[in-house]
Amino acid sequence: MPNNRKRLEGRVIRNSMTKTVVVAVERTTRHPLYKKVIKITKKYMVHDESDSIPVDALVRIVESRPISKTKRWAVEEVLETPEHEEA
Repeated sequence: MPNNRKRLEGRVIRNSMTKTVVVAVERTTRHPLYKKVIKITKKYMVHDESDSIPVDALVRIVESRPISKTKRWAVEEVLETPEHEEA
């Protein structure tokens, strides 16, 4: 039986907290008056049980029960990890 929880994809922009990452989810929408397509970015505090997701990783997040005051999402899957070049 599938569940009806919302799922979003976004990039990790901060991972400095313990078991928490901040994910930026970008969506496009049309401006109601000017009809121009604009990008809207929303940041979510997301629970990361493994505490090992790097910044700039592409992740899928899923709705969950309230984990703290600001966390209501959890990492479901890491879709892509960044490739860091050695200098």
